[in-house]
Amino acid sequence: MIDVTEQKQRVAVIGGGITGLAAAFYLQKEAKEKKLPLEIVLIESSHRLGGKIQTVRKENFVIERGPNSFIDNNNSMAKLVKDLGIEDQLIRSEAGQTYITVNEKLYPVPAGSILGIPTKLSSFLASDIVSWSGKLRATCDLWFPRSRIQEDQPLGKFIRRRFGKETVENIIEPLLLGVSAGDIEQLSLEATFPELIEMEKEYRSLMTGMKKALSEISHDDSKGIEEQRSFQTFINGLETLIEALEGQLIDTTILKSVKVESIAKTAHQVTLSLNNKSSITADAVILATPHLISQKMFAKQGLLQGLQDIPLTTVASVSMAFPIEAMNESFTGTGLTVARNSDFSITSCSWAHRKWPSFVPAGYALLEVYVGRSGDEAIVELSDSEIEKIVLQDLNRVIPLKGSPLFTVVSRWKEAMPQYKVGHAQRVELAKQELNEHFPTMKLVGSSYEGTSLPNCVDQARSAVDELLIKLFE
Repeated sequence: MIDVTEQKQRVAVIGGGITGLAAAFYLQKEAKEKKLPLEIVLIESSHRLGGKIQTVRKENFVIERGPNSFIDNNNSMAKLVKDLGIEDQLIRSEAGQTYITVNEKLYPVPAGSILGIPTKLSSFLASDIVSWSGKLRATCDLWFPRSRIQEDQPLGKFIRRRFGKETVENIIEPLLLGVSAGDIEQLSLEATFPELIEMEKEYRSLMTGMKKALSEISHDDSKGIEEQRSFQTFINGLETLIEALEGQLIDTTILKSVKVESIAKTAHQVTLSLNNKSSITADAVILATPHLISQKMFAKQGLLQGLQDIPLTTVASVSMAFPIEAMNESFTGTGLTVARNSDFSITSCSWAHRKWPSFVPAGYALLEVYVGRSGDEAIVELSDSEIEKIVLQDLNRVIPLKGSPLFTVVSRWKEAMPQYKVGHAQRVELAKQELNEHFPTMKLVGSSYEGTSLPNCVDQARSAVDELLIKLFE
């Protein structure tokens, strides 16, 4: 057993994904800057850190198995990157046209669409992606009254009321959900897009509110519109961030391939029982593991049972390298997303060599495709060759390719995408209250709770660190 020293307070961070790593980093940073008597232990059950962030560097290609970029609306990542000293490695995606596939036809996303919501009425009306009756129904958003529903509601119900079935299915749903693989009829409006609630309250019309928000961005002297909305990553892939974080944790004890099997309270401390038959005592804990794993740690106490109601979706990413000559020259876009009402297995495809030219050697192309979504996950269970065949068949239906890929990297993420169902915010709040009653110096953080994006995870980590340090030292 590792005991807490008399001089220092020990904080254990369980989970070495982006949330746990950011938490350990900021604990270490605060301890150093404020001269706090703090000892930090980071515990990860796998042999590596980074969780879903996994970059493959192969034959001068940079391939992401998991997330491939982020949008940093609140500068959370910018602050972390600056603290790590790796600003010079940040890159932004090249501008390009995104398309939506509806019934085997490609349509460019109407100019001015934000999350699929039109802000330029002329562009929306000129588009063929929605019929004229669908366009007329969508413009009802301009004069429809505010919703009278006070409680949480399905995202699909909310946006369909404002824009109608056709516009939601053909434009808004594909762009809102991206690769999250969710079902808008089940997803919580409050937990996924709370900004839409506030926008309706303030402006009534979402089109008006989104246009106003876009106007405010354009008047921000510090950043241009495209800079604020653009995707970012690192010149050698997202794992650059993981490598930098791990390299900075010089005052943190890192335990890999060690699993926390159970957690118990002992006097004023917490005891973590490990799979190697040892244990660790700590004064505080940041629990940054997926919610079902966290819940299992409290099986004896019967805590966090409500977290079992957060479903998980299975997806796979398929990265395919080609000689540049294999690409269809008539298609100049950087990506496409597929409307759910279309008969396709793929959900999205990115022309990575156009979005991230530095990721691909000269003379080659790289396509990044996603398959699998809520209610349609069977494809992920197929073999690599079968998945590749289906992906190529789907792509050739809309954008014919020449020949076969030079190589393909298939990455399966089974039950890895948390889905925020209606009532999610209340579910999470109850879990946190329950945990606080039994373990007041323990924090629950990660993509299962308050946002799945990288900036969301970093924000949760930073908040947990600030709150714990107040409890421990003030």
